[in-house]
Amino acid sequence: METTQIVLLVFVSLIVVLRVKKYFATRSMKNYNTAEVKQMLKENKNVVLLDVRTDGERKAGSIKPSIHIPLHEISMKADQLKKYESKEIICYCQTGSRSISAVSKLKKLGLNAANLSGGYIRW
Repeated sequence: METTQIVLLVFVSLIVVLRVKKYFATRSMKNYNTAEVKQMLKENKNVVLLDVRTDGERKAGSIKPSIHIPLHEISMKADQLKKYESKEIICYCQTGSRSISAVSKLKKLGLNAANLSGGYIRW
């Protein structure tokens, strides 16, 4: 095999591994659509919305009421989320992809977390 073929094979393999990992991660977590979350908020269910987008995305608009902790800050600000351990934390980002990572991080912290499918764009 030539070097370019090996590099291409490694790259494709990496993409496949990451896709499979994401697939299994999403299968094991709760995913809500926008109608379900709106109903939960209307009925005052025991939920908290967590916006994991960047500050710039948040300034452009957000779901009310929600708290904001960007994805890259979740581990550093875990203590702020402990006060919500009796609630279900529904994470959202712009399209629903980063929020999957946020749910995984929160579950590792022992919190009850779920994902808003489609993210803010579908809201």
